[in-house]
Amino acid sequence: MNVYTTDKIRNVVLLGHGGCGKTSLVEAMAYLAGLTSRMGKIDDGNTISDFGKEEQKRKFSINTSLVSIEWEGTKINLLDTPGYFDFVGEVEEAVAAADAAIIVVSGKSGFEVGAEKAWDLCEKYKLPRLVFVTDMDIDNASYKNVVETMTEKYGKRMAPFHLPIRENEKLIGYVNVISETGNKWQGKDAVEIPVPEYSKANLQQYRDTLMETVAETSEEFMDRYFSGDTFSDAEIRSALRTNIIDGSVVPMTMGSSLLCYGIYTLLDDIVKYFPSPENCKIAGISMKTNEIFSADFDFAKAKSAFIFKTIVDPFIGKYSLIKVCSGVFKADDMIYNVDKDIEEKVSKLYTLQGNKPVEVSELHAGDIGAIPKLSSARTGNSLSTKANVIKYGMFDISKPYTYMRYRPVNKGDVDKLSQALQKMMHEDLTLKSVNDSENGQMLLYAMGDMALDVAVSRLKNEYKVEVELEKPKIAFRETIKKNSDVEYKYKKQSGGHGQYGHVKMRFEPSGDITTPYIFEEEVVGGAVPKNYFPAVEKGLQESVLRGPLAAYPVVGVKATLYDGSYHPVDSSEMAFKMAASQAFKKGFMEAGPILLEPIASLKVNVPDSYTGDVMGDLNKRRGRVLGMNPISGGRQIIEANVPMMSLHGYCTDLRSMTGGRGEYEYEFDRYEQAPSDIQDAQVKERAAKVAESNVDA
Repeated sequence: MNVYTTDKIRNVVLLGHGGCGKTSLVEAMAYLAGLTSRMGKIDDGNTISDFGKEEQKRKFSINTSLVSIEWEGTKINLLDTPGYFDFVGEVEEAVAAADAAIIVVSGKSGFEVGAEKAWDLCEKYKLPRLVFVTDMDIDNASYKNVVETMTEKYGKRMAPFHLPIRENEKLIGYVNVISETGNKWQGKDAVEIPVPEYSKANLQQYRDTLMETVAETSEEFMDRYFSGDTFSDAEIRSALRTNIIDGSVVPMTMGSSLLCYGIYTLLDDIVKYFPSPENCKIAGISMKTNEIFSADFDFAKAKSAFIFKTIVDPFIGKYSLIKVCSGVFKADDMIYNVDKDIEEKVSKLYTLQGNKPVEVSELHAGDIGAIPKLSSARTGNSLSTKANVIKYGMFDISKPYTYMRYRPVNKGDVDKLSQALQKMMHEDLTLKSVNDSENGQMLLYAMGDMALDVAVSRLKNEYKVEVELEKPKIAFRETIKKNSDVEYKYKKQSGGHGQYGHVKMRFEPSGDITTPYIFEEEVVGGAVPKNYFPAVEKGLQESVLRGPLAAYPVVGVKATLYDGSYHPVDSSEMAFKMAASQAFKKGFMEAGPILLEPIASLKVNVPDSYTGDVMGDLNKRRGRVLGMNPISGGRQIIEANVPMMSLHGYCTDLRSMTGGRGEYEYEFDRYEQAPSDIQDAQVKERAAKVAESNVDA
């Protein structure tokens, strides 16, 4: 592939609902650009974008893929993203590297929640965007419905550039709103035809709206517009480019990826209307001067870049996908990773066409490419030279809240599993492995159940490690509500020296559940020698790890040793430790033992129309709604306290309730006494496990 300067580069992310046709659109664009000799199909598993085994098996995108194509002397870096919400981290990485977006909407399915989320993401990152309505070759597809829905939601920003022309219920061409001409597709070309009568009213309406927008770009244009003057096509396109880049106009076009209709004009529009990186701004921090470094994709400045995605594939190897923020990266350069404090040599530079790396000699400012085998590099790291160290801020990545307990089917695969997960977590920042040592379990976090399922499948098929998922154990705690006074005498004789330890102890609530226990001694007269006090505390220390009630950690207990006795020959530290341990179990069970459950502070962000359903569901989960706060966009944030055990499966349920529009986050807040039925169930479960282990023994 040729080397392209900054002004000849377009970085475009494709966004939209799952199944709307993003991957098929990339396939059509690659075909028209001459990258492939025939278009692949998702059902056949031979598309450029979906090259992963899991993607081919499931027939939808899981990872963001980079497909670089050349069109009319311009390099277009297409970032094809997943549409399913479980893989939103991939979308956020791609958006961080893009300069513009194509929101793909199916003319058959209409404007769906995935497109709505795509729009919100573009608003957040201030990305210029274009809406492409695909599937227009299908009988019941409606371009008009999509235009009306989006105009109603987003106002006059929506600007249809094309209208469909149908003949005998089949899509045959389009009306160009700017040039006011009809066009009929013939192979890859289009020939001019008269505008159909049924299109003229809509054409006039959309063109009038466009002309108003063009007029508002300058006072001169406004004067000409009111005097009845007409604008030339060149003036219209120049003004529209300004409006599209600043986001005040969002073009709408349409076509069929399957038939390659509308793709030629779409590629032209990307080149004509979308910004090159030189029209964009980016800044980092110079680590030597602590001042802002305005990189602004200037090739003349010191070289710098950031890694927006990592690929760790067992088959094609490791690639760090970078966006060059300033300067020119060349093969054999020495680059410094400020985050890892390591300098490495760039052996080669590539641009990617799906899973096919294409070697290039240089990457200019604003370009996107891949560096292989950077050993320590991770997503989000900044790259520069040691002479001019530049650090860029990390982009936002969604936090995962869905989790399951996991363990290898084969116990000998523990190390192999750990290494495989490390590689997968380098690729997917929303996948996290957490060691919950208190409950003796390993937890795997992801954005949803589907993402967990994909992770388990990848572990099996790519890394040859089988993993089973289970419902996680909740981090209950045990404590007491009353006081107790007990004694325990540990006495053992088995020939020779025996074992003797005798303690009298009081147990009471300490009032502080942030600490397991408080130990005090009030022994008088040397009934228990001082040198055995540490052994008594050691017995308590071990006992609070697994409480007598349901084997959960104990908190908030005050233990006082006030009396006992010892034997000058048979007493030992071990004997007093055992006596204290048994006294604790007895005293704990006599002091009104209760189970404490973790309570989460939950925030649910939903559209106004779903607040009733969400609050009703929270009540069923034993949640307490604390209040609602209205926010922009007709949404509410519902705040509630909910038991952690009731949040299992909440991600799926909330999506179902809100059509995918609800979002939530939570964090641990405090412990509260669990209801008696919950406590009884946990005690029975523990008793069953003890009985089972005794049978096995």
